[in-house]
Amino acid sequence: MDALTVIDRFNAAFGKHDVDAVMALMTADCVFENTAPPDGRRYTGQAEVRGAWEELFAGSPGAVFDAEEVVALGERVVVRWVYRWGDDDSADQNAHVRGIDLFRVEGDLVAEKLSYVKG
Repeated sequence: MDALTVIDRFNAAFGKHDVDAVMALMTADCVFENTAPPDGRRYTGQAEVRGAWEELFAGSPGAVFDAEEVVALGERVVVRWVYRWGDDDSADQNAHVRGIDLFRVEGDLVAEKLSYVKG
């Protein structure tokens, strides 16, 4: 499976907030760096990364990541996205941030997801 297909599957599972499906697409020694200032928090391995996803999805159950552009460069894939967390009933219904994820794919699995935001 090519890297673009791996990331398409990852993004589909992520969009559904399906932590089990997301983790099934990540290596045992996976790495995730979030967007917390100033340099992001680094999570390493299945247990830590799973915990990060569970916290993210629990904290914003209606949030949506929309991929605006996806570019594959060998084992690297760049996804330009917009993250929306407001809903129609909230004061911040238009709340969003734009950013990119820099992925590294090993075989059929995601080894790294490094996230960056504008702002």
